[in-house]
Amino acid sequence: MDASTVLWKNIGPNKLRSSFQREKNMEKQQLLELIRQGTNAWNTWRQQNPSEEPDLHEEDLSNSNLSGANLSRVNLSGATISGANLSKANLSWSIMIGADLRKADVSEANLTSADLSGADATEANFTRANFTDAVLIDTNFNNADLSEANFAGADLTGAYLKEANLRGAFITQTQLAKAREPEELPPTWNSVTD
Repeated sequence: MDASTVLWKNIGPNKLRSSFQREKNMEKQQLLELIRQGTNAWNTWRQQNPSEEPDLHEEDLSNSNLSGANLSRVNLSGATISGANLSKANLSWSIMIGADLRKADVSEANLTSADLSGADATEANFTRANFTDAVLIDTNFNNADLSEANFAGADLTGAYLKEANLRGAFITQTQLAKAREPEELPPTWNSVTD
């Protein structure tokens, strides 16, 4: 009999599940405390724990200064990151499905292979951001600054680009054809305004 079977029989499924949940909540709290210490502390921890894939989904990181932070492979799904400074951050392979990035500064950030499906990036600054191979399905980029951004291989199916600044962006006509028509507006659940 292996250790997990012994635990299951001696402790029971509900207590074991509760124990795992407490551990996960404690880990998440420690991650939040670490990220609030600033980019240097966070990046040092990431260097010391390269195989970790932190889970910060549905957390409030609004107005945080995460400039230059290594957020690669971090789960930020449903997170509130509005007004945050993510300039020059490494967000490659991060999961940002349904994240709130309204008015965030994500300029010069690396978003290679990131998934921003359904994210609200209204009025966000993505100047010179790298979206190579990113998944941007139904992402709301209305009034966003996407100037000089690189969209090589990115999936913009259903993306909202009304009044987005695409000056100098590397984006193809095929990608633009997959985006929504300018008169189409995102669903109300994804277009909260201040």
